[in-house]
Amino acid sequence: MLDGREDQAAGLRRLFRRAPPQVVALYASGRQRAGNALLAAHRIAGRAERVLILDEAEGGDALAAALGLAAGTDLLQLLDGRTTLSTVLQPVQGLVGRVPAAAAALALPLLDDARRACLVEALRILHRHAGFVLVHATGERAADPSPFVQAAPRRLVVAEASASGATEAYQTIKGLAAAGAGSVHVAVCRARGRSDAAAFFASLETLVRRHVGVPLAWLGEVERDDIAAGLQQPLQTSTRDAGAAFLRRVTGMGREAGSRRG
Repeated sequence: MLDGREDQAAGLRRLFRRAPPQVVALYASGRQRAGNALLAAHRIAGRAERVLILDEAEGGDALAAALGLAAGTDLLQLLDGRTTLSTVLQPVQGLVGRVPAAAAALALPLLDDARRACLVEALRILHRHAGFVLVHATGERAADPSPFVQAAPRRLVVAEASASGATEAYQTIKGLAAAGAGSVHVAVCRARGRSDAAAFFASLETLVRRHVGVPLAWLGEVERDDIAAGLQQPLQTSTRDAGAAFLRRVTGMGREAGSRRG
């Protein structure tokens, strides 16, 4: 049986795969996770791309505190008929803004067709103002992605060049692979220099190749390279990579079905 979330996210997939905007699931690792995610967002925006953040992270992982914002009104509250998009969208200097979406991401599989269509239409309106939409999520949930993450054509891990950054980036990529990702983009931040960033990525790639098997596409350093241009390039994945991703997805679905029966 297919994962029910696949059917629930069908409208999102159609929306997220239209260009513009480019839609990317964004994960960050390291001691300054929120700061690293925002660094990437601002660098992408600095290349003349208008960036909208759908923030489905919760608590301390959400970006509100790092931006000096209140927690905000969740996208899901549009369904009460008393909340407007202008209330949900939090303006951020240099970006289109931030939209809190943790509750919407959680509730989407449970909504009826009319309410789901309402949320998708709200996203369509928001997309008109953006060149990039970044779905900010937490690495701890990478193996159990929301419909927003599932629908995003790209997955970007911003890896801080530190011990904790390497560990968290590896765990996130491992989770993404378990959820069926065929490849993952990686950008390194806070490295001492180009050689340090390249060595960090090479070490991470070796570890992932040996223990996970998902190919990584390096975009370079967040502070120095054109991350936006790299994300817009088509992914070069082999038939073997696609087949491996399919098998990982089927395995994960089988485990989920088994846990529900238990």
